[in-house]
Amino acid sequence: MSDEPHTDVEIKEPWGDDDSSAEAVAADAEALESERDEASASPARDPLAEAEAQRDEYLADLQRLAADFDNYRKRALRDQHAFAVRATERLIAKLRPVLDDLERALDAAEHHEEVKVLEGVEMTRAALAAALASEGVEEIAADGAFDPHVHEALLVQPAEGVASGAIVQVVQRGYRLGDAVLRPARVIVAE
Repeated sequence: MSDEPHTDVEIKEPWGDDDSSAEAVAADAEALESERDEASASPARDPLAEAEAQRDEYLADLQRLAADFDNYRKRALRDQHAFAVRATERLIAKLRPVLDDLERALDAAEHHEEVKVLEGVEMTRAALAAALASEGVEEIAADGAFDPHVHEALLVQPAEGVASGAIVQVVQRGYRLGDAVLRPARVIVAE
């Protein structure tokens, strides 16, 4: 043995000898073990499965949207049909008196009352024109210069004292509803 004094050097383990350090290390080990158990219990994230799930979600959303649009389209068609029926009913209610006037004119014609027939026809025309005007139908003016947007030239003929391109005679009256031409006025135009 050597003559050097002997010193006891105490070597400590990293976790030490005290109980609190040992408990902390044990708790860490248990936590690590439980994480491993959870990782092995739950399957790994599968990108294909996630993509399929997202696809299914998008497909369901698209199907709901398509069903909503189909319902909207059907509802719009029902509403449009109901609107057309109401508009037709309103127009018929306005035209019924015109029909009554025509029946009275025909009745007067049977009794050979020519003056009453003429008056009845004039009243009927006025009643029909008023009914159409209340719906927004107006007669196209056929005086002045020819306008190809609202007039249809049936014939071009020379006329004295009238400028070229002016309307000489109206063969058939034209009508418009708002800006839409229902029927152009058929006219004869000066050459």
